[in-house]
Amino acid sequence: PADGHARGWDREARGATIAAARAARAGVDWEDCDAGWNLPKPIQCGYVTVPLDYAKPFGKQIKLAVDRIGNTGGKSERQGALIYNPGGPGGSGLRFPARVTSKSAVWANAAKAYDFVGFDPRGVGHSAPISCVDPQEFVKAPKADPVPGSEADKLAQRKLAREYAEGCFERSGDMLPHMTTPNTARDLDVIRAALGEKKLNYLGVSYGTYLGAVYGTLFPDHVRRMVVDSVVNPSRDKIWYQANLDQDVAFEGRWKDWQDWVAANDATYHLGDTRAEVQDQWLKLRATAAKEPLGGVVGPAELISFFQSAPYYDSAWAPIAETFSKYVAGDTQALVDAAAPDLSDTAGNASAENGNAVYTAVECTDAKWPTDWNTWDRDNTRLHRDHPFMTWANAWMNLPCATWPVKQQTPLNVKTGKGLPPVLIVQSERDAATPYAGAVELHQRFKGSRLITERDAGSHGVTGLVNPCINDRVDAYLLTGKLDARDVTCAPHATPKP
Repeated sequence: PADGHARGWDREARGATIAAARAARAGVDWEDCDAGWNLPKPIQCGYVTVPLDYAKPFGKQIKLAVDRIGNTGGKSERQGALIYNPGGPGGSGLRFPARVTSKSAVWANAAKAYDFVGFDPRGVGHSAPISCVDPQEFVKAPKADPVPGSEADKLAQRKLAREYAEGCFERSGDMLPHMTTPNTARDLDVIRAALGEKKLNYLGVSYGTYLGAVYGTLFPDHVRRMVVDSVVNPSRDKIWYQANLDQDVAFEGRWKDWQDWVAANDATYHLGDTRAEVQDQWLKLRATAAKEPLGGVVGPAELISFFQSAPYYDSAWAPIAETFSKYVAGDTQALVDAAAPDLSDTAGNASAENGNAVYTAVECTDAKWPTDWNTWDRDNTRLHRDHPFMTWANAWMNLPCATWPVKQQTPLNVKTGKGLPPVLIVQSERDAATPYAGAVELHQRFKGSRLITERDAGSHGVTGLVNPCINDRVDAYLLTGKLDARDVTCAPHATPKP
């Protein structure tokens, strides 16, 4: 019953209050970062202790890694800490303070006023990391072609997905039931308290927008300023099965945008001067790799992993086109080097495996997923017809959720609570990973929020790009709290140069 769920939330809310009070007393022991963390000085590192299960605040505790760099302006300019989450689920926020050490111009004004604070969410990196499979096994290539050629191919993928879910339980079973977005939002509140901050200033990108939306719902009166960029649709109907199907459609659209750009720059890349010709080159490459993996290691699965950066990020457009161009001109090695796993990079492979484990654990535990294979088969077969670039690859990545070994929760109903201040929402119109409708949905749910739309653009993660129409507004909001009287549409940032 609904009231039972509410009672559960109440226990967890009480646990979060207890944990935050404890953290406020303890503070953070800041020290120089461990050399292995590769964070430049003067960034400092520390830990914040949180309960694994907020319903049992005095039970098992875990430590979350946090880091910070002080504001660059004077004492009088300081407005507190700005905490960042880059998304995933499974991404580490620890690189965030490096935006100050690397003198990022886009963030220079905000850095005057705020300490930049990053953290590894629960299960990630240095924060009680979880794992589902041996990392070297995880990166081994070539993997099976994601597009099934037969029922036998589908059965093999289903077996892999089931084994992956079992591996998560074997290796990280005690953590799995607690790997949820609401728990990470509670962790965020404990971190706020440990920093000595009365209210949270927050920047979330991609999945970080959903974390922000859930935080704003659970702790509306703890928010001071919140910027969410490239928005996960927070509707309960979308989290998470439908959200992934929506991505497949948006990825196809952005893949075509990239191909149009490659065709327009045919003088540089020689991959064809129409989208259809570029697509033919892609299909030819895919078929060649399916027959015989390039360099013995790069098959269709590895190609998709490499090429999907183009629909994600404009910054990848030229490098990927260049590697593709070299391949078509006869240099296969450049593509193999770019797309094959590096088995000697054990730290990088452990990080990739951990990121995928957290992605799976959070999405599978956050919400109910279809358990019936026919549903998956029908939906993905139908979508694949017109959106072949990502559909099946995405399906197999998420399929462990169909046989997930721990109880799946009901997503929170994201809404405006008492005391929630205006939130700034930033979104490009043609985003592949978080389609535009998600920003509109959050905008409707958070009263008083403002939406900045970057039109004719589709990079995932907008606030880090140079576009004064957006940058100046993000600065104004973070520095003064001021928002435009109405929603704003900005012209796109500069198109990549070949």
